[in-house]
Amino acid sequence: MTALRRLPAGLAHPFSPAGRADPYPAYDWLRANDPVHFDVTSRMWLLTAHEHCASALKDPRFSAALGQRERVRDDDLPASMLTTDPPDHNRLRAPGTALLGPAAVRELAGDLAAVVDGLLDGLAGAAEVTRHIGEPFATGVLARTLLLPREDETAFADLARRASVNLDPLAGPQAAREGRAAMGELTRFLDAHVARGPGGSIARLAADERLTRPEMLGILSLAVVGGWRPLAEMVGNALFWLLPRPEALAALRDGGDDLARTAVDELLRLEAPIPFTARVTTAEVSFGRAVIPAGARVLAVVAAANRDPDVFDRPGDLVLTRSPNPHLAFGAGTHFCLGAPLVRQAGALLLRGLAERFPAIRADGDPPAWAPVLVPRRLGEFRIRLS
Repeated sequence: MTALRRLPAGLAHPFSPAGRADPYPAYDWLRANDPVHFDVTSRMWLLTAHEHCASALKDPRFSAALGQRERVRDDDLPASMLTTDPPDHNRLRAPGTALLGPAAVRELAGDLAAVVDGLLDGLAGAAEVTRHIGEPFATGVLARTLLLPREDETAFADLARRASVNLDPLAGPQAAREGRAAMGELTRFLDAHVARGPGGSIARLAADERLTRPEMLGILSLAVVGGWRPLAEMVGNALFWLLPRPEALAALRDGGDDLARTAVDELLRLEAPIPFTARVTTAEVSFGRAVIPAGARVLAVVAAANRDPDVFDRPGDLVLTRSPNPHLAFGAGTHFCLGAPLVRQAGALLLRGLAERFPAIRADGDPPAWAPVLVPRRLGEFRIRLS
């Protein structure tokens, strides 16, 4: 174990209110000076270099199941792909491809395009990004993925919004209680939906004999809790970078589908809605001279890794054509985000659609401020003009 080091005076801790709004100065210092850092404030090891984060996300000595200890709440998330290690993880993940794998997303292509077109058709004048674009976008995308009838979308959006508090490992007692209640309601909602026999990917998932019914419902619930809020906030995070750069918006308008998908990856690299991933070591792990003991709580800070100058040229700049782009916003290894194809496809449709439909799109008033929260990384109120 290396000697303990502290952040320099005057540099906001990334978990403090000021640091939550702008964690990158602290991340840059840590990555340059102490990339395997024991944080005396949180009693966790913070990994900020791309090499170390990628290794931790792939190395079986870093347990996702034990990473639940990082949560300060007295409840655990249900067993799922997110909270299990192989072989249980693999058993749960394989059936999930019926819902979120590349073939399933190809089947949804027409529905996703219709969701985006309908959303854009309803926009005019001014809008608040998350309320009027991000949340309806996330609701529409996931409702089509889950094959929900249109009349259920309002109830679904309310449940998804309330259950999303389960993303936050530091949610207070009252929020945690409300999140538990919402999770129960969401599970019952999904159970009733499956019982109606919607067919398609839901029928294939429900019929998979590798899963118990609670496990099948856990996969559906994870898709909602892990997808709705990050999808909603991704829109504002992306527009924060795009709107001050007319050349980037012009490139999106003219660059075709491939560039739009590349742009989604680059925007997620710069502002990952999920900025870190928790693990617990099951054995001693060495990174150079730094030794992390067994049983240690570890955060792979992907938001820091995604701006590592040893991996990314001009790491703080928006480069829509960046390729390859080995960012870690979707994770890595066996826990690589199963929903990545859906996010890339739907995100590309929305961002390109906004650039094409509203060539004069711009921020309305003062630049938006980043919310002082840890998960998800998101903006406060963000008002835009569309015409």
